[in-house]
Amino acid sequence: MYQRNEIMFRALQSRNFKLFFYGQSVSVIGTWLQKTAVSWMVYSITGSVFLLGLATFLSMIPSLFLAPLAGSIIGRYNRHRTMIVLQTLAMLQAGTLALLIYLKIYNITFILALSLIQGIINAFDMNCRQTMMVDIVDNKEDVANAVSLNSTITNFARIAGPAFAGIILHQYGEDICFIGNFLSYIPVLISLSLMRIKPYTKTTNQLSMIDDLIEGLDYIKKENEMGKMLLMLACSSLFVISFNTLMPVFAKDIFNGNAQTFSWFESAAGIGSIISAIYLANLKSAEKIDKIMLTASILLGISLFILAISNSLIVTLLCMVLSGIGMMGQTSSINIYIQTNSTSRMRSRSISYYLMAYQGMIPVGSLLISYVSHFFGPRTTVAIQGIICLLSVVLFIYYRKQKNSNELQTCRVHYKN
Repeated sequence: MYQRNEIMFRALQSRNFKLFFYGQSVSVIGTWLQKTAVSWMVYSITGSVFLLGLATFLSMIPSLFLAPLAGSIIGRYNRHRTMIVLQTLAMLQAGTLALLIYLKIYNITFILALSLIQGIINAFDMNCRQTMMVDIVDNKEDVANAVSLNSTITNFARIAGPAFAGIILHQYGEDICFIGNFLSYIPVLISLSLMRIKPYTKTTNQLSMIDDLIEGLDYIKKENEMGKMLLMLACSSLFVISFNTLMPVFAKDIFNGNAQTFSWFESAAGIGSIISAIYLANLKSAEKIDKIMLTASILLGISLFILAISNSLIVTLLCMVLSGIGMMGQTSSINIYIQTNSTSRMRSRSISYYLMAYQGMIPVGSLLISYVSHFFGPRTTVAIQGIICLLSVVLFIYYRKQKNSNELQTCRVHYKN
């Protein structure tokens, strides 16, 4: 047991990562407090699935356009200092939203505008956060473990955050959720200020921004396996992962619940995600990460299909747990593959395309799914999403076999010659 714990938490032996880990543990709970409160508040005020999807869309769409640019910019500057600036800006955004709600200014336009500002900050923050892993982990072999542990605290917050939010929303009101998120940035800024990171050395002979972006795209194309994984992730983010947008509708309309019921849905998915993250953190190597990605994708597709047809709240919550396992297994395994297989010079740009395929596509999917559900209903929409997920796995395996077959034929031709 001791040896297993040592394997799972080995990245915490690095002082800087330990500070990052503890600071983020508080902050991400605050993030989920706000996320849950915004979703519930927008749907409660407007009763519109479209505006619910639009709020998610605006908070994430900047990643689609800014992620590649963020990867190029972040690679040119001191990531540690950049992270402090970005977290300070995020704290100011959270404080503004908290003030509006505290003053009972329930202006949907202001809320949507602040969601967009949050999305712009996150487009840079997430790239900086991911690429900084290499700087704050002493042993480079522990980078995959650091990524998994970071996912673990994020998904632990996905359990605790909505659970707290459900209680707070019911007992005290949404303003306390937003104030809590504002205060949660304080530990992050303290932990970042205590880090001791090697002085940043600015690289010389840098390419122009456009050439930088083109070079990153060419690198992804040449890394065939990485390219296929990113296409798989883009498909999942666009058509599958956005099922979360409809969960307030499931909680309120299909199961006749309240804010606490919605928090159960989010927490159930969080439980699944943290199970998956713990499993990944215990991996001794990332050699079979592609098989884990495929297995997780199959689990995600099946769980969504069952969730769509279920009339039992218990079965639905169980499906949310399984969907969390599948979703986290898919996204984190691709993240780990990129972190461990990218060259140091191309890592920030590779991560930027990962964020573009993941965070960038989700808002488009959320808006699309919200629109489609108007015509087909939430149940049919989620069932279709599950089928699309399973079809994407079939296509991934088919094209991989085609590539292997072509390589085998080429080898035989060379051998005969």
